[in-house]
Order: sequence, then C-alpha cells, then structure tokens
Amino acid sequence: MSKVESADFGLQAGEADRIRAVLAAHGVVEQALVYGSRARGTHRPGSDLDLVLIGPVSHQEFNQIETELDDLLLPYPLDLSVYSQIENPALLDHIRRVGRSLYSAE
Repeated sequence: MSKVESADFGLQAGEADRIRAVLAAHGVVEQALVYGSRARGTHRPGSDLDLVLIGPVSHQEFNQIETELDDLLLPYPLDLSVYSQIENPALLDHIRRVGRSLYSAE
C-alpha cells in the first residue's frame, strides 16, 4: 500500500479535498486508499471511484461516511468499503498492490 497522497485519480478540481474533509471529520478513518482503474491511471469518463477505508470503522460510522460522501454529489459512482471487512483474498491483494493514498490521518 502506497503512502503517497495524490489529488489526481481523474477527479475534478476540488473533489479530492471535499472527500478528504468528510474522512477527516471521522476520527476512526486512519487512511483511505483508491484502488482499481483510478489508482492505475486507466480510468475512463464515468469510471467509479474505488475507495477503501482503513481503521476501526463500525457499521454505523461506515453508513454515516457513505451518506456524507453521497451528499457531495460526485459525478461518478463511489464504491466504498472497509479494508478489515473485505474477505476476498484477490481483492485484498489488488488493494495492497495498486492502492494509492487519498487520505491519511497522520
């Protein structure tokens, strides 16, 4: 998992900062990684934003974060998950290999 933060990911101006502000408001989020096509730089217009949260995120907190991110009215779908709750080994491996940091509480 890369610790390098990037505001790119094919996001429109200011969107990464708005996402970071939502995540920063929730102290349980230690880091958020973008994975998939936006992390690899192979995204297309309309590609979803695959975002995984790292930290002790409860189901209730996850729902609140998801609602707040949805309220940003981003122009593409958001696929949000919590790293510790992912059971698919191939997906975990993919995130470890290509995940790039969008947010870090450090």
